[in-house]
Order: sequence, then structure tokens, then C-alpha cells
Amino acid sequence: MLLSREKTEFYLTDIETPIGQIINLTIAGLVLLSSGIFVAETYNIPDNIRFQLNIVDTAIFIIFVVEYVLRLWSAENKVKYFLSLYSIIDLIAILPFFLGAVDLSFIRLLRWFRILRLIRFIDRRFFFGSISTEDGVIFARILFTLFAIIFVYSGLIYQVEHPVNPQGFATFLDALYFSIVTMTTVGFGDVTPASELGRWLTVFMILTGIALIPWQVGDLIKRLVKTANQVETICTNCGLAFHDADARFCKSCGAKLPIVNSQ
Repeated sequence: MLLSREKTEFYLTDIETPIGQIINLTIAGLVLLSSGIFVAETYNIPDNIRFQLNIVDTAIFIIFVVEYVLRLWSAENKVKYFLSLYSIIDLIAILPFFLGAVDLSFIRLLRWFRILRLIRFIDRRFFFGSISTEDGVIFARILFTLFAIIFVYSGLIYQVEHPVNPQGFATFLDALYFSIVTMTTVGFGDVTPASELGRWLTVFMILTGIALIPWQVGDLIKRLVKTANQVETICTNCGLAFHDADARFCKSCGAKLPIVNSQ
């Protein structure tokens, strides 16, 4: 039984073996599919297609529930895992499944947080294909963070405002437009929230845009500048491919770098 738990935990986090890659890529794909279904449901689609999407979404929910239970069961320190960031995000993603029968409208808001489950894959180089450097992974993490923040806020403001202001927030695209112009503090004013909760959410969006986005974009620019100043010099010890042009030792392992003759 102990060996079974160890194997389960291994395959749920493994990215080297074919089985581990299939499991983790499947989970990532289901997260993207689920998010796509949420976006599609904000549009005027035929009832039969909406019904089929609901079936697919329910199936994805069940898979997420099983995955969460397996992760919790196979964790060596269950309390530590339960309180971890990934566990909290996973729990938020599946809460609507358990509370779906409860007449609490805010529960539907939690479904937009499912996109955050992709955070655990940001450190998985196979997920980004050609990314092979630490700076590349950080670059991708920054881009995803910006995307995830805007996506979640767009879903939340749509869920809050659409019932009371269907003309201003008719689809997810309307909510996405509002989120971008609000968080970038452009604020055209052509779309405004009508509910009190929507106004509070807008305040949080503005504060997030002022505090977080410039920091992330600034870090992104620094990474781009840093990458532009680097050259491909492969370390023979650890394999790190890019270093500063004047570097003589590997910044990762400290080994002496081979001399590159420039002509």
C-alpha cells in the first residue's frame, strides 16, 4: 500500500517518464478546455451545444475531484499538502462541484480560478517545448501571471455584472475589454459596473493594475534586456546554454566556460 501511494505521487508530479508526461499534459489540457468552455458559455450558443458542453464540463470536474483526492491521499505530509498553494487552488477549482446544489450565487465565481491550476506547470520545461533556460521559464511565468490575472478578473466581473447589466457585459469579450482598460488605468468609461459588488471588484482591479502589472512588466523588460545581452555558451558541466557575453564561469555551477572564438 505504501508503494502504491509512492507510485501515485510520483506519476502525478513526474515529467520525465512517458506516463508522467501524459498524465500532467492531460491535466493541463483539461484546465485549458474547461476555461474555454466557460468562455464559450458566455455567448449565445444553441441549447444542444450548451448541453453537450455542460456534460464535458461535468466530466472534467469529476476528473479534477479524483485527481485532488489522489494527490491528497498520496502526499506523505497530508497537512502540509492541504495547506499548500497548489492544494488551495485545486480545492477552489472543485468547490463548485461539491456546493453546486447550494443556492449560493458566489460559488459560481470560483470556477474562473481553474485557470490558476496551470501555475504548477510553469516550472515544467516540457510544457513550453523549446524553453531550455531558467530565464525562459521565468519569462513564461511572468506572461502567464499577467494572463491569469486578467482572465480571472474578466470572469469575475462578467459573473457579477452580466445578470444586472447584460448590455454592458454581454459576453466574456466585453468583460475582458473592461478588465484590460481598467487594470491598465486607461479607463475609457464606455462600460461601467452597475452593482455594488462590481464596483468593489473594479477597485481591486485598479489596485492590482497599479501595484502588480508595472512590477511584472518591469521584470519582463529586465529579462528581455538581460537575454539580449547574453550569448550561447554551453557549460560542459551542467549544460546551461546562455551566459553573459563576458562570463568566464558558469553562473549555475561555477565551472569554467569554454572559450568561444569570435570572428
